[in-house]
Amino acid sequence: MSNLYDVVIVGAGPSGIGVGSLLKEMGCENFVLLEKGQVGESFRKWPKEMRFITPSFPAQGFGQTDLNAIAPKTSPAYSLDEEHPTGEDYAAYLNLVAKHFELPIEENTEVVSVLKEDGTFTIKTKEGELHSKYVVWSGGEYQYPNRNPFPGANLGIHSSDVTAWKEMNGHEYIIIGGYESGLDAAYHLCNQGADVKVIARTNTWELDHSDPSVSLTPYTYNRLRNLPDSSKFQLIGNASATEVSMSGDQYVVHTDQSTLYKSANPPIIATGFSGSTKLIRNLVSYGQHGEVLLTEDDEFRKTPGIYLAGPEMRHGSHIFCYIYKFRQRYAVVAASIAKKLGLNQEILDLYRQENFILDDLSMCGERCQC
Repeated sequence: MSNLYDVVIVGAGPSGIGVGSLLKEMGCENFVLLEKGQVGESFRKWPKEMRFITPSFPAQGFGQTDLNAIAPKTSPAYSLDEEHPTGEDYAAYLNLVAKHFELPIEENTEVVSVLKEDGTFTIKTKEGELHSKYVVWSGGEYQYPNRNPFPGANLGIHSSDVTAWKEMNGHEYIIIGGYESGLDAAYHLCNQGADVKVIARTNTWELDHSDPSVSLTPYTYNRLRNLPDSSKFQLIGNASATEVSMSGDQYVVHTDQSTLYKSANPPIIATGFSGSTKLIRNLVSYGQHGEVLLTEDDEFRKTPGIYLAGPEMRHGSHIFCYIYKFRQRYAVVAASIAKKLGLNQEILDLYRQENFILDDLSMCGERCQC
């Protein structure tokens, strides 16, 4: 690896490869992507049965980009022949994009810390250190689960630690968390004949909102409506788990409703993720809800020169937790860096034509009329 790069991108998931592809097309040559595992490592760690809830469809010829694409003129649906790809499928798509753009990726290179001194970043890895003028942090969230949301959560199994749901052979389960990952777990366990209770602080299945980042997706609603035996599935809403304890050989989930729920199997903890920026807290300032504070160009407010790309990004009430959302900010980040490095920005015309740029957040949040 070179001693001084123009840009170091941390993470070779969709955001790292997406931003890297755009920088390459702008003429940036002196950059590198650092990946602690393999390309698409987070997706490789998904449970084998987990699939994308956003559908992929090759409609490029009619001006509609695949929702799960990370670069214009590409389509996971076309490459994979899958409408709802698995994690392994999507990692294969990311590899195709990386190879097509000949991205300089260093796999099995784990970043330990990032420091800034005299205008230059020092990125320390387990394999050595390198330096850069700019950093794009795209470490994602999935590999950083929120394991301790309440006392005793360590007695359960976080949903991201499950290799395959078919390996969970218990007859009853309690799932804590009512968003997509919790209900995905419920769907697969119910399909295996288990009795499943879902304890959720928010009744997501009752929310009336056109943004699937807030309410459930149609894909999830459809699967829940078509469970083989709905009598084995129970939703317990407006209830927060406060503790997990043991009573003999039973796992006991305590709630703020003073109700106890017992199971012979460890509860499934589906309470989300804490985000990879916790690894570089020294460079980050946080808002009142724990979000990373960013400029309008997705640059860290506390530390100019380092940018955030991916699902951890927030701008006020706007949530960018799906690929079709956060991919629209790749060009915002790349354009800011390109301006500072004097790169060719003509490619941005294509990105805007393909609806890959969202730089006016006042457009977000519109409700459907029907």
